[in-house]
Amino acid sequence: MPARSIVTARQQRLGAELRKLRERAGLTAREAAQASGIAESKISMTEAGRVGVSAERVRHLADQYACDDAGLVEALVGMAAEKGRGWWEEYRGTVPTGYLDVAELEYCAAELGTFQNVHIPALLQTEEQIRGLFASPVPKLPEELREARVRFRLRRQETLGKVGYKAVIHEAALRLRAADGEVARSQLLHILEQSELPQVAVRVVPFDVDGFAGLSAPLVYARGAVPQLDTVLVDTAHGGAYLDAEAQLCRYRGVLRTIEDLALGAVESRDFIHRLVRQM
Repeated sequence: MPARSIVTARQQRLGAELRKLRERAGLTAREAAQASGIAESKISMTEAGRVGVSAERVRHLADQYACDDAGLVEALVGMAAEKGRGWWEEYRGTVPTGYLDVAELEYCAAELGTFQNVHIPALLQTEEQIRGLFASPVPKLPEELREARVRFRLRRQETLGKVGYKAVIHEAALRLRAADGEVARSQLLHILEQSELPQVAVRVVPFDVDGFAGLSAPLVYARGAVPQLDTVLVDTAHGGAYLDAEAQLCRYRGVLRTIEDLALGAVESRDFIHRLVRQM
C-alpha cells in the first residue's frame, strides 16, 4: 500500500494512539516489529498516519502490546474502519487544510464544548456574521475563495443536529460587531433560537465576573468515544493546536469546568442576551 500524500489530523491521531500503546508496553519500534511480525518500516509509517491500518491489525497490535482496555481498543478499531471520504473532502484545495481537520474533528466527536472570548462560536454564526468575518482579513480574500469559506462554515453547522454542543461565550464576543448593528442583532437572536434546541447549551461570561482575566484562550473540546480519545483544539496566533496528551486533556477539562463555574446559568444567560438585543 503506497504512503498517503495527505495525512489528516484524525489519521495522525490514530497512529499516535498506536504509538502510545507500544510505548506503554515498553517496546521500541524494532521490538514491536519482531513481536508482531510486521516490518519495522510499516510500524513507523502506521504510527505517523502515512499508511492505513485495518481493524484486524489494530486488534493484533493491541494484543501484542498487552492492552487490556477493551473500550479503547474498540474505539481505535472504529477509527481504523472509517474508510469513507467525509463531506469536507469536497473542499480540499479550496479552503485551508486546517479547516478540513476542524470539520472532521467536529463530525467525529461524541460531544463538543467550546469557549470563545472574541468571536461567536463558528457553529452558532449566522450567514451574515460569517460573511462579515471573512470580509475583514487583510489582504482581502478573492470573492470566490471567500464564498467557498462561507459555504464550508455553514455546512459545518449541520453537526449541531447530531451531537451535544455546549458553548460558553464571553460578553466581549457578543458585543463585537463583524458587520453592522443589524447583523449583530440578528446574530444574538440566532444564538437565542439555537439555545432552545435540546442538544445545545449556551452560557455567558459577563464582563463583571471577578477572577476571569487571562483564564483561557479560545478552545474547542471534542469528546471521543472514550476519554483517552478526547481532543482539545486551542486557537493560537499561527493556527489551531491539537492537544491530546493525558496531562493536557486533564488541564483543559479543569479549565472548562472553571469557566463554566464562572459563567451565568442557562436561563440567566438567555436573559443576558435578551438585554443585549434590547440595547441595540
